[in-house]
Amino acid sequence: MAVRIRLTRLGRKKHPFYRIVVADSECQRDGKFLDIVGTYDPMQNPAAINIKADKMQEWIGKGALPSTTVQSLIKKTQVAE
Repeated sequence: MAVRIRLTRLGRKKHPFYRIVVADSECQRDGKFLDIVGTYDPMQNPAAINIKADKMQEWIGKGALPSTTVQSLIKKTQVAE
């Protein structure tokens, strides 16, 4: 089972809100997930990014790979070095 850290979409049409979740790579985008590690709200100015650093480090330590979008969000918040 390959585990990925990726975004799952919430919110209504034209007003997205995302959760940063840990999920099996074969599950659907908005399907089941293992853990919620943060949120991302691109509609705010500037965009609101909330990441639980301890959970993020725990899952990366277990071998979970962040998606490219999540990797850029991590760099913006400077959670992982």
